[in-house]
Amino acid sequence: MNNSAPNNPKPQWLTVPAPAKLNLMLHITGQRADGYHELQTIFQFLEYGDQLSFQSRNDNELTLTPEIVGVNFEDNLIIKAARSLQNHPSASNKQCGANIRLEKILPMGGGLGGGSSDAATTILALNSLWELGLTLEELADLGIKLGADVPVFIKGQACWAEGIGEKITPLPDLVENWFLVACPNAHSNTKEIFSHKELTRDSEILNMRHALEGQAANTVRNDCQLVATKLNPEIGKTLNLLNKFGSAKMTGTGACVFLSLASEDKATQVASKLPAELDIFIAKGTNLSSAHKVLFGSV
Repeated sequence: MNNSAPNNPKPQWLTVPAPAKLNLMLHITGQRADGYHELQTIFQFLEYGDQLSFQSRNDNELTLTPEIVGVNFEDNLIIKAARSLQNHPSASNKQCGANIRLEKILPMGGGLGGGSSDAATTILALNSLWELGLTLEELADLGIKLGADVPVFIKGQACWAEGIGEKITPLPDLVENWFLVACPNAHSNTKEIFSHKELTRDSEILNMRHALEGQAANTVRNDCQLVATKLNPEIGKTLNLLNKFGSAKMTGTGACVFLSLASEDKATQVASKLPAELDIFIAKGTNLSSAHKVLFGSV
């Protein structure tokens, strides 16, 4: 007779990417009475970013390793995202907890959406791990409370976004170019940029077709770029460097800037001509988030 204790192995870890995004263009068309800005932008994901791993636990506790220096545990967007699911009615009869590990690759204040992507991946992964059964729309409704970009990452498709970023139209047929992304030694403050008196707030409202044509012809811009370079001269220096090889743009409110290239070889050639001290990476654009590819398959 076998009197040994039953074998209860610890739950397996679920590892899911949290990809970067680029704003291929960003026009600010107005400002609302509540202070939020009306914008039009094209989002595309990169096959590059942070990575999170999740292990379910049944005691309602959350752990995060490593914790980000200078960020209070409960203020971390990853923990806020997990809490938003714990507090959802679908989790009310469950003891939903998780151990979370973060491999942080994307710079903070870079305009690549790192914090928003981490939050979205947390929501997607824990919805699956805790078997809550919420739809992408329901998850996006939770995400918008964490940040305007979070629903884009939750829905996981390249898109045209309007309003404050919440009106999303998928763009599954965007050209998936290669990008060289440079991250200057500067931290861009989104609040400071959007409150700056010199920020353009009256760009012409484009329809989606004209915006896509403008993006392809490189006649659209990032309205935050001028103010960001004024506040952070390193951004301007990096743009000037990349402009020697094409037409560089800043993503989001910066500080990272990018150059679209036809192939990985072209991107590598340009990278070899840039100063060694410049922090750069090369990545393929993708119209389907790598988080979705892992959780739901590539179709």
